[in-house]
Amino acid sequence: MESKKVIKINSISEFHRLRGLRPPLHPLVSLVDYSKVKYAPEHDQVSWLLTYYSIATKKDVPGKYRYGQLTYDFDEGLMSFFAPNQILNVAYVENDPQKKPSGWILLIHPDFLWNTPLAKRIKQYSFFDYSLTEALFLSEKEEQTITEIMLNIQREYQTNIDKFSQNIIISQIELLLNYAERFYERQFITRKIENHALLTRLEEVLEEYFGSESQKYEGLPTVQFIADSLAVSPNYLSNSLKSLTGQSTQNHIHEKLIAKAKERLSTTQLSVSEIAYELGFEHPQSFSKLFKSKTNLSPIAFRQSFN
Repeated sequence: MESKKVIKINSISEFHRLRGLRPPLHPLVSLVDYSKVKYAPEHDQVSWLLTYYSIATKKDVPGKYRYGQLTYDFDEGLMSFFAPNQILNVAYVENDPQKKPSGWILLIHPDFLWNTPLAKRIKQYSFFDYSLTEALFLSEKEEQTITEIMLNIQREYQTNIDKFSQNIIISQIELLLNYAERFYERQFITRKIENHALLTRLEEVLEEYFGSESQKYEGLPTVQFIADSLAVSPNYLSNSLKSLTGQSTQNHIHEKLIAKAKERLSTTQLSVSEIAYELGFEHPQSFSKLFKSKTNLSPIAFRQSFN
């Protein structure tokens, strides 16, 4: 299958030109009315590399968006987040005459954040690493809150720019991100059934991994490996598990690992080193250190407790 051509959008002004919009009023921050965005059918075979942050609320959008191997549509009101240098694929479909696309796209160039505390803090918002299949579902009230903040940002850069403008806009962006973080937490809580299913699948993946020969040759399973196996992003997986169990993905991996180690120590005559290698540790000392940190016993002391 031929790979798509990647087009790099180097500026917010370039995005406006590509989408048939008027030039932005501010070169580093712009709020776009999604109903005015124009599509070009030839772009169906193109992937986009964004060089700016994109925060969008979209509803009834004519197209399906791909992130990695997964596809998602925006038939419902959703909020998505993209950080610079992420690749976005869009597969356009014919418009449904009964639906009119709506929503907003807030574009923020990293240079706008330069030399502000948010320049570093923005990287701590893990939802910028979520895929589109993990988009934020908004209630009508939540959508109103987000839209109001976005419009506040627009009003500020549409007025005469002065020495206070950047700080005011930055504070509004941070407020927007904090609300998004709150709403994501709500989404994790209200989707407990889905998260329980995710936890069940996690246990199955770990059981299969530690029950096969994989760990001997591939080492300990990584968080990225587990996330890929479950078709979610690492941050989303850890956040979902924390909301449900209070533990990260890494903690779950370690729990399963220790359980398997206890089983081997109590039911086999394998040496500690052999068990360590069998479980995927390159160095037995690393295994013993982890085991003791989780059980308060060394592997040998744990084995002796059965004699």
